Amino acid sequence: MKALIIEDEMMASQALCKLIEKVSPETEILGVLQTIVEVKEWLKSNPMPDLMFMDIHLADGSSFAIFDKVDIACPVIFTTAYDEYALKAFEVNSIDYLLKPINKKDLERAMNKFNAIKRGTNGDYKALVERIEELKPKWRNYFLLPERDKLVPLAAKDIAYVCIDDKMVKIVSFDHKYYYTNQTLDELLEQLEPSAFFRANRQYIVSRASIKDVSIWFGNKLALNLNVEVPDKIIISKARVSEFKQWFAD
Repeated sequence: MKALIIEDEMMASQALCKLIEKVSPETEILGVLQTIVEVKEWLKSNPMPDLMFMDIHLADGSSFAIFDKVDIACPVIFTTAYDEYALKAFEVNSIDYLLKPINKKDLERAMNKFNAIKRGTNGDYKALVERIEELKPKWRNYFLLPERDKLVPLAAKDIAYVCIDDKMVKIVSFDHKYYYTNQTLDELLEQLEPSAFFRANRQYIVSRASIKDVSIWFGNKLALNLNVEVPDKIIISKARVSEFKQWFAD
């Protein structure tokens, strides 16, 4: 098995090499690269490795930028001293996320996961990456959302509702915090677990957990009353009443 290490700290890369030798002595380290540019150039003239160990903060920027420049067709184990990038790591080919200083137990777990995923793919890189995609949760458990000058994680279970607010999409949590996103309601709906969220109308997606009760409305419609404050009455049209009742009763 051939692995490539992407790490700009010499002591960290040396420590990782020694640890890999102990945990997986059959692994051949192809090299240690320190920058995004080096990775891009290396992949131009070398075949794809079986596995990459990738630090997130490199000398010339974030390693996530590599995925925008090169088609990485192999699994990646991220290594970093920071835990706030875990959510983003699993949006790419990541099979694990190891916090520095990396210990033997964590590396063994990551390597076991790699071997389990690789088993049955016969070294086919495309099949391997597809297998990683299959193992990822189908629905998003967390979202990284902008808040002033930073990104904050929000668990899907903490979302009370999503709505259109002055042509922007606003996500509101149960603790009355709100965040704006560039995604549309349709895009968000595809990422939220269908049993937990319902598209009430063109303006609202509601969480099952946010529904306090339901009122019979004019014209055989329904009005949803939430246990959090909303700016408008959330109306279910007559045509969708049956669908809503079936969803809520599941």
